[in-house]
Amino acid sequence: MRIATWNINSITARLPRLTQWLETAQPDVLCLQELKVSEEAFPDDELRALGYEPVVNAGGRWNGAAVLSRVGVEDPVAGLPEVPSYEGVVEARAAGATCGGVRVWSVYVPNGREVGHPHYEYKLEWLAALRATVEKSAAGPRPFAVLGDFNIAPTDADVWDLAQFEGATHVTDRERDALAALEGAGVKDIHPRPLKYDVPFTYWDYRQLCFPKNRGMRIDLVYGNEAFGSAVRDAYVDREARKGKGASDHAPVVVDLDV
Repeated sequence: MRIATWNINSITARLPRLTQWLETAQPDVLCLQELKVSEEAFPDDELRALGYEPVVNAGGRWNGAAVLSRVGVEDPVAGLPEVPSYEGVVEARAAGATCGGVRVWSVYVPNGREVGHPHYEYKLEWLAALRATVEKSAAGPRPFAVLGDFNIAPTDADVWDLAQFEGATHVTDRERDALAALEGAGVKDIHPRPLKYDVPFTYWDYRQLCFPKNRGMRIDLVYGNEAFGSAVRDAYVDREARKGKGASDHAPVVVDLDV
């Protein structure tokens, strides 16, 4: 089974690239984030035509998460249970389903904006809610994984130049402690291999030629339980999907499983 995650940065703007990638990469399950579309405008017909059944949690102009599966969908869920709100709004940031016997969650963790901002505290609260979900789902023999844009670089090596992020979000101890808490709930980071260079970055800013200069970050992550991790045959960042006009600023992370 091939499972992937991709921050698509607008499914409407990126639909031709998405459908082409689905046809060439042939994932059995794809977790998407940052849909930037309403549920009514989600391209359901186009994806079903390629054999994918979607589970969608979309909120309109911002956010959004989905699971696409061509190996069946059971127990679909839109949104984490007991998730916190931000300024009175429960944002569309997670979608879950069991696909081909593997339980997956597609998550789009809040950005945090800047340290000390209310959105930063919201980010940590949201991660605590995710941890509670992981703790309930990771135990047992069923393969389970949380995949998505975590907006956190797990280690200093996961950013191109740590000095450029001094005092900023994505690299703070509190955010990384929240990732460590996820591991304490029964999952581990499935570290992909890069297709080029030494570090498997997954995000490169559109500005200042960051992609060709490989000034990136590894913030799109896969956390799997023991049953998932022991079945991993390969994991890599599909850097090729970041190339060219009209690309998302993120690349897909692909995991191949022997299940």
